[in-house]
Amino acid sequence: MIDAQDITGLILAGGRGSRMGGVDKGLQNLNGLPMAMHALLRLQPQVGAVLINANRNLAAYESFGVPVWPDALPDFPGPLAGFMAGLEHCETPWLVTVPCDTPRFPADLVARLAAAAHEAGADAALPVTEEDGRPQVQPVFCLMKASLLESLVRFTGEGGRKIDRWIGQHRHVEVPFGDAEAFFNANTLADLRRLEP
Repeated sequence: MIDAQDITGLILAGGRGSRMGGVDKGLQNLNGLPMAMHALLRLQPQVGAVLINANRNLAAYESFGVPVWPDALPDFPGPLAGFMAGLEHCETPWLVTVPCDTPRFPADLVARLAAAAHEAGADAALPVTEEDGRPQVQPVFCLMKASLLESLVRFTGEGGRKIDRWIGQHRHVEVPFGDAEAFFNANTLADLRRLEP
């Protein structure tokens, strides 16, 4: 089995927040706490260490008490730049990523991804939910071997930006999760209100 202590968690908070009016999504208030803090509190018990990937308001994120690293690539090129920052600073054999705007992801997310990766002998594992009767992969939630860094540097260096295309180059497993609502992400202020009880 893959031990939780062998996994570093990475909270992705480096986006532009375009659909939320350009605000820093991870710092938006949800029930009295920044959204990224909700993600941190949910992820911390599932992993051995946590990092945050952010490109603005670094001091605010540093106040959460975990290391903060900006994108390894310029100009907000997307989640893979965050993946790369996480892999560059990961000191465990595995890295798992979660976005800052999905604060209700499953409390057993990492354990289930790790169990499936171990069983399949895979380099990566991603959750898949069902939406409107069709499978929907959730690629920003990704457990991956830290040794994939070299491959990611090569892929992004060639202009690659899509997580699924990069992961597709490696042995990976898709793990079914029944609760699609747990992966609901707040892209807009209306979405944020929807997350409030």
